[in-house]
Amino acid sequence: MQDVVIEEPYEFVPPYYSRFWQAVMRRYIPHWRRKTYGLDSVELRSVERLQASLDAGHSVLLAPNHCRLSDPFTMVEVSKAVKRDVHAMASWHLFKQSRLECFMLRRVGGFSVYREGVDRQAINTAVDILVDGRRLLVVFAEGAISRHNDELMPLMDGVAFIARAAAKRREKAGLPGGVVIHPLAIRYFFRGDLAAAVTPVLEEIESHFSWFPQRDKPLIHRLRQIGQALLSLKEIEYFGAARTGDFYERVYNLIEDLLAKLEKRWNIKDGAEGVVARVKNLRGAILAELLSGALTEEQKQERRKQLAACYYVQQMSHYPRKYVRVSEKNVPEHILETVERFEEDFTDKVRVHGPLHAVAQVGEAIAISGKRERAGGPDPVMEGIRVQLSDMLRALSSESPRI
Repeated sequence: MQDVVIEEPYEFVPPYYSRFWQAVMRRYIPHWRRKTYGLDSVELRSVERLQASLDAGHSVLLAPNHCRLSDPFTMVEVSKAVKRDVHAMASWHLFKQSRLECFMLRRVGGFSVYREGVDRQAINTAVDILVDGRRLLVVFAEGAISRHNDELMPLMDGVAFIARAAAKRREKAGLPGGVVIHPLAIRYFFRGDLAAAVTPVLEEIESHFSWFPQRDKPLIHRLRQIGQALLSLKEIEYFGAARTGDFYERVYNLIEDLLAKLEKRWNIKDGAEGVVARVKNLRGAILAELLSGALTEEQKQERRKQLAACYYVQQMSHYPRKYVRVSEKNVPEHILETVERFEEDFTDKVRVHGPLHAVAQVGEAIAISGKRERAGGPDPVMEGIRVQLSDMLRALSSESPRI
C-alpha cells in the first residue's frame, strides 16, 4: 500500500512565491518529466481562450482532469505559453515522499491540501491567490489520480467554493475583472510499442501467482485473468472466499460492502457522492483517532487495517466498467492504463512507460459570481466543468487509433 495516509499531525506546506524558481523549473521540467514519467512532448490547444481571460483582467482558476502523476508538470507548459506563474493544490502526502519531490512540487507552484479533513489554510491560500489574480490557480477537480484518462470520476465541489469565495472578495474590494474557471482536458497518447511495454509487467505479475507465462493467450485475455485473480485475492482477504459472477458487479459489491461496513462502524451518515468523497470522510475519522495517542498498539493496527481497506476500495473504483473490451477493438492507452493500475495495486510501483505525448486543451471560460443560486440539483458551475471536460476528452480519445 502506498503512503497516501501519513501517520503524523498535518503541517501545511505553503506555496513558494519565487518567480526565479518558476522560471528555472520551466526550463528544467521537460527533461525531468521525460526521465521520470516518460512524457516526451506536450501539445497545447485553445490556449487563446485562457489568454483572452487574462487580457481581460480576470483571475483564473484552471480545473483539469487528473489521471497521471505527471499532470502538474504538464501544466508547466500552459504556464509557459501565457507567461504566467502558477500555483496548484497537491495532496499533502506527495510532499512527504522525498525531499526531491517536495522541492520540485513547491518550485513549480505546489502547496499542500489535507485530504483527510477540511483544510481551511489550503482553501484560504487558494482564495488569496485568486483574489490577487497575478498567478494561475490549478485545482484538480476529481480530487485524486484516476489513471483512466477518458472517464471522469465525480468532481469535488471545492473548486466552485474557492472560485465563488474569491469572486465575492474581489467584488467587495472593487477590483477590476472577475473570476473565471477554465476546464482543462489533459489527454495522453502512447507512442511506443504497446506489447513490448506491458508484457514484462504481465509476466512479473503472473510469476507472483506461480503461473507459467501465459504467452499463448491474447493480451486482452491475460488482462482479464490477472484482473480476476487480483479481485479474488481481495475478496478472500475481506470476505474469506472468492465470489462468482460478473467481474464488474463483483468489484461494485466489494466496494459497497466494505464502505458500508466501515461507515456503519464510524457512524458516518454524510451521504457523500462517489468513492473518493466517501473514503475521504472515513480517512478523516479513522486518522483522527489514530493520531489521538489514546490507542493501544492492537487498536492502532486495527485502524491501519481499516485505512488499508479504504485505500484498496479507492483503487478498485479506478477500474471503469468495460474500459478494456474482449470482442471489440481497444484504445491503446486503455490497455496501458489498466496494466499500470495492476502493477500499482500489486507492487505499489509503476515503471516508466513511454514515449507519451500529452495534449492539454483549454475549455471555455465559466464566469463566477460571488453567489450561488439556491436551486435544486447539481451545482451549475461543477456541472459546466464536468460537461466541458467530458466533451473534450471524448473528442481527444477519438484521435487515438483502435487496435
